[in-house]
Amino acid sequence: MAECLILAPTGMTRRFKTVKGEIVSPPENWACLAPGDAGLTRRVKAAGPSWQVLEKRRNKLFSLGLWAPAETIAGARAVLERERATPEYARKRTMDARRREREQEMYVGEFALNVLQFLDFAPVFADLALKMAEKVAAHATPVGSGTVARTERIPIEARAEAAVMAWMRHQTTAYDHLKIARVKGRRREVRRELAESSRNVLDRHRSGASHQVDGCPLCEVLAH
Repeated sequence: MAECLILAPTGMTRRFKTVKGEIVSPPENWACLAPGDAGLTRRVKAAGPSWQVLEKRRNKLFSLGLWAPAETIAGARAVLERERATPEYARKRTMDARRREREQEMYVGEFALNVLQFLDFAPVFADLALKMAEKVAAHATPVGSGTVARTERIPIEARAEAAVMAWMRHQTTAYDHLKIARVKGRRREVRRELAESSRNVLDRHRSGASHQVDGCPLCEVLAH
């Protein structure tokens, strides 16, 4: 069984579970390439048979390494190290980094604009909306953050709305300090209740209704 497989850990050394529930062990001449070097992992995968070990934690999958012939891993690593030692590679890395920085800067700006559009605060609260949009975008858009703002599965308008509600849940409610019963669906129910409360706060600022900063959870947070 030396084809390309996706496996799950079993807690035992060199013992893994297939999607069919079978327990398998890699050949003796195989080694584990630790996660972290995407370029090397791609090369090893392309070079021949390999086993990817993934662990599911909540709703996310985490790599525990790629098993492949030790000779294949060593060969791919040697070739890649030689390539990475060249001036051409260094220049490419610099150019790629600059491109990513520009793309990130553009996305943060675009995301903040969509947050502003979702907030739709009355003119009297325009400055408050700008400050909030900046804070939400800064929190939600870092590369690798895993927040809803980094997914492309939903439109950016929906991402902006979800990011606002998540930010308010953590910044303007007691959610982080609540003791929620370990009952299926209860956490989701609490989030819905808090979201309704947050929407009422947003609507107050959309209407332009005059109110005291003291006592308004949003104004209090943004005052600092």
